[in-house]
Amino acid sequence: MEHIELSIIVPCLDESGNIVPFTEAVKSALPDVNWEIVFVDDNSRDGTIGEIRSLARVEPRVRGILRLRRKGLSSAVIEGALSVSSPYIAVMDGDLQHDESCLRPMLNFLRLGEADLVVASRYVEGGGTQGLSGSWRRFLSKTGIQLVAMLSRVTLSDPMSGFFMMKRSLFEETAPFLSGKGFKILLDIVLNTRSHMTIAEVPMVFRKRLYGQSKLGLGVMVSFGVMVVKSALRRRFLS
Repeated sequence: MEHIELSIIVPCLDESGNIVPFTEAVKSALPDVNWEIVFVDDNSRDGTIGEIRSLARVEPRVRGILRLRRKGLSSAVIEGALSVSSPYIAVMDGDLQHDESCLRPMLNFLRLGEADLVVASRYVEGGGTQGLSGSWRRFLSKTGIQLVAMLSRVTLSDPMSGFFMMKRSLFEETAPFLSGKGFKILLDIVLNTRSHMTIAEVPMVFRKRLYGQSKLGLGVMVSFGVMVVKSALRRRFLS
């Protein structure tokens, strides 16, 4: 059996209606890549893990991790990523808002050694924010970007993106330093890596959600702000 090249980590909470469409979208985007999808389900109440298991019986490239008494996107990503052996990992939301066509150019950056981390950005030329419905979500996104620009040295157009791809070895090296809290795992990785990291960005049009509800709220923003401020203070004392 050929080795898996790319593992796609998908944290889930009440995403039962998205499991099959998401997998079919990945199949269409990567027909000639040896991939797997690892759904990490925080004990959803809508039968998400049942959908994952039913699909896994007919699609061996899909598996699920069921977490009990543990919740949170960042910790789910960490747990899923540390369970794989592929050279590359991608992190995506399971709500179909992330454009799976970005996977190919992202993987090409890593294969060619042109980047260690590739981010699907809504804010580079060719990207879009159509899926940020409502003024509240747009405010949170813009405020988050401004916070990062003021308080950190990160040069990313979309540090709030939840869609990125990176070398698994780099993730494992960084994992012990991650907070594992909140929803913005990308920024946590960038702020806490101990190695020099080359970052590339590809444009992504952020689509509207088809099923389920957004989990972005005030609590997420507060957690995000605390993480950025702590990182800025740590960098100041260490410099």
